[in-house]
Formats: sequence, C-alpha cells, structure tokens
Amino acid sequence: MSSPASLMGFARSGSRGGGVHLDAVTIAIVLGIVLLGLVMVTSASVSIAGEETGQPFYYLTRQLLLTLIGVGCAALLFTVRTDLLERASVPLLALAIALLVVVLIPGLGHSVNGSRRWLRLAGANFQVSELARVLVLIYIASYAVRREAELRESFLGLLKPLGLLFAVSLLLLVEPDFGAATVLFATGFGLLFLAGARLRYVLAMTACAAAGFAVLAVSSSYRLRRLTTFLDPWADPYNSGFQLTQSLIAIGRGQWFGVGLGDSVQKLFYLPEAHTDFLFAVLAEELGLAGVVLTLALFLALAWRSFRIARLASDAGLKFAACLAAGFGLWVGIQAFINIGVNMGVLPTKGLTLPLMSYGRSSLIVALAWVGLLLRVYHEAMAKQRGSATVRGAT
Repeated sequence: MSSPASLMGFARSGSRGGGVHLDAVTIAIVLGIVLLGLVMVTSASVSIAGEETGQPFYYLTRQLLLTLIGVGCAALLFTVRTDLLERASVPLLALAIALLVVVLIPGLGHSVNGSRRWLRLAGANFQVSELARVLVLIYIASYAVRREAELRESFLGLLKPLGLLFAVSLLLLVEPDFGAATVLFATGFGLLFLAGARLRYVLAMTACAAAGFAVLAVSSSYRLRRLTTFLDPWADPYNSGFQLTQSLIAIGRGQWFGVGLGDSVQKLFYLPEAHTDFLFAVLAEELGLAGVVLTLALFLALAWRSFRIARLASDAGLKFAACLAAGFGLWVGIQAFINIGVNMGVLPTKGLTLPLMSYGRSSLIVALAWVGLLLRVYHEAMAKQRGSATVRGAT
C-alpha cells in the first residue's frame, strides 16, 4: 500500500502545478456517508451478530476493516494517471468480461442463495459484478472520447456501446443479478448521453431498453413474483411481501425524528437483510425524517460534486477524466436512488446495497476505490489549470 509520503512525491513529480490537490469537499462528504454507515450497520446488526456469532460488534469490526482496505485501494488508484487507464481500457474490458464468465463456471463461481455471483479470494467471497461494472464503465468513457464525433453524429455510434452494455447485462442476468444489470445499463446509457449522443437517438434507445428490461422482468417467474409483490406487498405480508412490509413498517415508525438510535424494533429479526440491502429502513426508523433528509442530502451532494469535478476536468481539456468523474456521479446517484426506492416500496426489490453505507465486502471496497479515481481526476484538473496559469503568468 502506498504511503502518504510516496503519494506526495508522486504528485509533485507528476504535475506541472506542483503538490497534491485533494478535494476537501469530496473527502468530507464521503467521510460523512461512511461514518453514518458505520453507525447504522452497528445498530442494525447488533442483535443478529450476537445471535449468530456471540459477538455483538462482529459486523462493525469487519466493516471497519473493509473501510481501511477500501481507503488503501483509493490511495493506490490515486497514484494512477487517468491517461494510463484510458490506454488500458480494452484490456480492462476483457478482464471484466472474463470475470463475469468465470464466475458462472461451476467449481469456480461460488453460489449463495441460488445466485452465482462470487469468487472465493483468500477465504472471502468477492462479488465480481462490483468490479466488472467499474471496468466496463471505464471502457465506455474511453469510447465516448475516442469516438466522440461518431457518437454525436450517428445512430451507430450510440448503438455500438449499447450493444456491449446489453451483452454484459446478459452475463449479469445469468448469475442472476438483475439489479446490477439495471444499474450498469442506466449508468452507461447516461454517460453516453452526457458525452454527446443525440437526444432523439437516446429517446429511441431508452424506449427499446425499457421494453427489453420489461420483457426480461416478466420472462422469469422469480422476477415476475418480485414485481407483483412490489405492487401490493400487503396481499401476502407473511410470505412474498414480508420483506417489503417490514421495511415499510420500519419507515413508518420513524416519523419526524425517529424512535432513537439503537431502538429499532424491526431489526430484531423482523426485517431480513437489515444491515445490508435494507439498512435505509432501519435508519429511517431510528433517525426519522431528519435522518432520511440528511442521507439524501449527502448522496445528492456527492453526485453534484462528482459532476462539478467532471466540469473542472472538461474545462482543463481532460475529456476522459471528465467522463470518469461523471460516471461515478451517475453510478452513486442511480444506485442510491434504486436502493432507497426499494426500501420505500416505490421500486421492485433488488439485491443492491446503499453505496458506501451498507455492509458488504465488494461493494464498499470498490466504491471507495472509485472515490480514489474521482480524487485523481480532481488532482489532474487542478494541476493542469494551475500549470496553465503559471505558463500564462510567465509569458
């Protein structure tokens, strides 16, 4: 793992502006989200951890360790120049596809609850879709820069990357992981639109994509059951609608300021996945509307700051870096929106975590690593702007 001193030295030698440029706003927002997540994971998991392991703070200690690993990955990626990522986008795409294929091979992929999404690495399960989605989006960002004219002027320029997104989404659906496929397709689609795809082409493909996902949703009895349950969870509150009804009860109990931190009733073996997919419901119960507004504000601020960094990079002439920052903003906004929507019963149930907050090995590590890339984009944008200003001042 790179030390702070080595990071400082690398940044000084690699930038014309001199020194390390860290975005204090992004760091503060991410720190706020992660700390709130640690508090809520602890609260939501105390009972189940005590019952399963005899250690009430079992999930807290593991979440802290995962956070440290994620910060280390972020520091490492901060040292990687974005132009190197752009040149390596094709090999990274190949790696993403290879991971998604390998995980489907019996004996290599690890199955949990009927889904084959994990690889066993160093005795721990790693969900490959989390990393694969980032690698695919890096390629989409590089495509948007390399084929900018084609993307802006022709329908084929938009169709090619969408075909890739569709193929990768099919691999995710085979696992099955409908939630990850939805987030990847929506994020990639949004990134291509921001990169300059024509609005009429985007609208046409949006309609086609919506129809395709609707067909996929009703083609599987499992997904169809989830869809119908979401529409009326109270029709079967003790079976198919149990998870959603318990989530709605938790949110309803929160009222304005919640029942108090640690005093949730629904987390006491009523609400399944309370510390992972349905962490937001426990937060709403214990912290009330005030906690909900705070959480929404933090995610909106992180998405807004990502787009602001993307704008800084674009103004500095760093098109690929701008796409990376915009991709992060889209991803964190879309996944947070879907997770919160599922918890509130306005979207069908999907196995998606709340970014940077929910307990989860792969999702937390990959999300923090991506924050490192976002900070790298800010560093390069500021270094180039200040370097240009120095040159102008000298002339």
